[in-house]
Amino acid sequence: MSVAGDDYSAAELSSVAVAVKGGGGGFGGKGSRRAVRWAVENLMPKADRFILIHVIPTITSIPTPSGNRIPIDELDANVVAMYVQDMKVKSEEVFIPFKKLCKTRKMETLVLDGDKPATALLRYISESGIQNLVLGSCSLNCIIRKLKGPAVPSTVLRYAPETCNIYVVSRHRLIRKSDNLSSIRETSSRHWMFPQREHMEGSSGNNKQISGFNSSSMDSKVLKTIGTSSVLKFSYPNSQAYTCKGFSTSASVDQERSHQTSGVCDLETLTVKPYNSMASTKTEPSDMQAEVEKLRLELQNTVAMYERACEELVHAQNKVQLLSSECLDESRRVNAALEREQTFRKIASEEKAKHMEAVKEVEMARDLLSKEAYERQIAELNALKESLERQKIVNALFLSDRRYRRYTKEEIEVATDFFSETKVIGEGGYGKVYKCSLDHTQVAVKVLRSDASNKKEEFLREVDVLSRLRHPHMLLLLGACPENGCLVYEYMENGSLEEHMFCQNGKPPLPWFIRFRIVFEVACGLAFLHSSKPEPIVHRDLKPGNILLDRNCVSKIGDVGLAKLISDVVPDDITEYRESILAGTFCYMDPEYLRTGTVRPKSDLYAFGIITLQLLTARRPNGLLLTVENAIANGSFVDILDKSVTDWPLAETEELSRIALKCCKLRCRDRPDLESEVLPVLKRLADVADASLKIERNNIYAPGHYFCPILQEVMDDPHIAADGFTYEHRAIKAWLVKHNVSPVTKLRLQHTTLTPNHTLRSAIKDWRSRVTFSSG
Repeated sequence: MSVAGDDYSAAELSSVAVAVKGGGGGFGGKGSRRAVRWAVENLMPKADRFILIHVIPTITSIPTPSGNRIPIDELDANVVAMYVQDMKVKSEEVFIPFKKLCKTRKMETLVLDGDKPATALLRYISESGIQNLVLGSCSLNCIIRKLKGPAVPSTVLRYAPETCNIYVVSRHRLIRKSDNLSSIRETSSRHWMFPQREHMEGSSGNNKQISGFNSSSMDSKVLKTIGTSSVLKFSYPNSQAYTCKGFSTSASVDQERSHQTSGVCDLETLTVKPYNSMASTKTEPSDMQAEVEKLRLELQNTVAMYERACEELVHAQNKVQLLSSECLDESRRVNAALEREQTFRKIASEEKAKHMEAVKEVEMARDLLSKEAYERQIAELNALKESLERQKIVNALFLSDRRYRRYTKEEIEVATDFFSETKVIGEGGYGKVYKCSLDHTQVAVKVLRSDASNKKEEFLREVDVLSRLRHPHMLLLLGACPENGCLVYEYMENGSLEEHMFCQNGKPPLPWFIRFRIVFEVACGLAFLHSSKPEPIVHRDLKPGNILLDRNCVSKIGDVGLAKLISDVVPDDITEYRESILAGTFCYMDPEYLRTGTVRPKSDLYAFGIITLQLLTARRPNGLLLTVENAIANGSFVDILDKSVTDWPLAETEELSRIALKCCKLRCRDRPDLESEVLPVLKRLADVADASLKIERNNIYAPGHYFCPILQEVMDDPHIAADGFTYEHRAIKAWLVKHNVSPVTKLRLQHTTLTPNHTLRSAIKDWRSRVTFSSG
């Protein structure tokens, strides 16, 4: 369809908009494709902007996954905005087939929303100032036009502003509305007016149909009344078309129109069909013309009244529909408000019930708290009373107990330089150990930490146990200070066995014969504890760190804070579950004690076996049992021995390791008896060690009883005091000048007579001579 030569082609265009709609198969509507193709060919070359417009219905609700729809008034504004944006993005797919028609030329797309497309297009024209609007059109029959109502092109042509040119492109014609009304008539007459030749043929009596552009499409049998405006707009060139001589009074006029008053889709045609070819020629033309004019005027008035009635009816229907929609929306809002009110009432009732329940719980908790506070006060008072009574008993015990000396707090502070860090020689879970001098004697003071209040029982137990123990291989308790929780021990110059085993703090490794003798001495000390009367004592924390060595490497067992007095010893072949709180060091604890909580004298035997294996291998206790067993079984026992000793007696060493493995059996019943089975073997091995010592070292190390308990030196003139202990004569004589108690036992001496110990003097002289010979 070419429009070259028309007046609109010569004008300068600034903006062109084409209204389009989608069609099946993604090709767009036929009328829209026709309009776009026409606009691209005729208007786009001179247009500054070329815009494709598509109108979608206004979104009033959003679908849910269940198939229902929720009004947008009940949803969040952001959610609605996102949904509207998504719908507009999907609507952009409508422009795809039309963009192909525009090829590579510059174009824009726009999606409008509105329940009525014509209204949306008119609003956009008014707001944006678009100067040219192109619409597509299709031919619809009369019935469809009546059902669907006014078409979009018709409404746009009727109400478009004068500043915008409207182009309606149909299949066989183009309708244009320019800036004035005359132009639409000119364009319409050019395409729609009946040719003069056809009117002349109709007046000659021929039975032919008369149409504006395509008479073949106007053979509808539906007769409708033509509106006044339509008659005026599409009237014949002159009134002679109605007064042809060939027409008779029986001729009828069939007219077909749509509900719209203008537009391409509601094309109006006028068809004159003669029913009787035998017309009367007697009637005068003038009378016939006057009658036809009169009927035409009456018909116009009737059609005008009908149109006004239809418009009022449509207006009333629209108003009723609007009111109905508003009423429905209001009803939905009311129902939603009622539902929310019911929900809020339900929530409020639930919250009130919860509040009342919480108030009751608070009242109950308050009553319980007051009751517990009262009971706690009573318990605290009782505990304070018991504590005071216990403290009185303890103080009376310390004051009345003469088995050890009681030191004052001031004496301990002066001796330790007020617990100076320079005097600290060790530290453990109990507290720090200080080296100091009391009564001109080197001592070790163990001080209970201020925050170790739970160690008070261990402190009292250690005082009680050590005050009753007197054995060469048990650490000697010299005194105590209950005020500070201090224990005063004899000072052991060579530190602990653990330091020598792992060469800590500069301590050298011990020779094998000293190790053999230490094993025997520790076994003697354990046998002494286990055979104490009236009740046996179990150490429960025997380990290398609790075995101390004096200047002659004589071993003594210390730290009996965890010792337990057993009033009823459970036989080895009976399993009994007793204690729930275990005491000791994990790697040295009896497995059966760990499992059942039952402590026996043989519980110390397990730790003794582990310590013996450590003396031989100088290894940590973890996994040591399995290592020694595998080495003996594989014949590689010599490979696991301590490398710092090069002259191990392999036969005696392996025998000692086998005794240690027997002591480490998992069950108490499988372990040997200490006195009857272990001590005889260890005594024999110690004799082997002593013999080797005499041969190789000529007994350089003096026995412990050669030393004065006061001076801690080898005595020159030993004398026996009233307490049965031997002292250096000058040292004990000076002691007796100031004291009347024993330097060792702290008990009152019955007399001050000193008896020379000739036997010991002779032994010391013999030892001195051998040492001199060896050194020479």
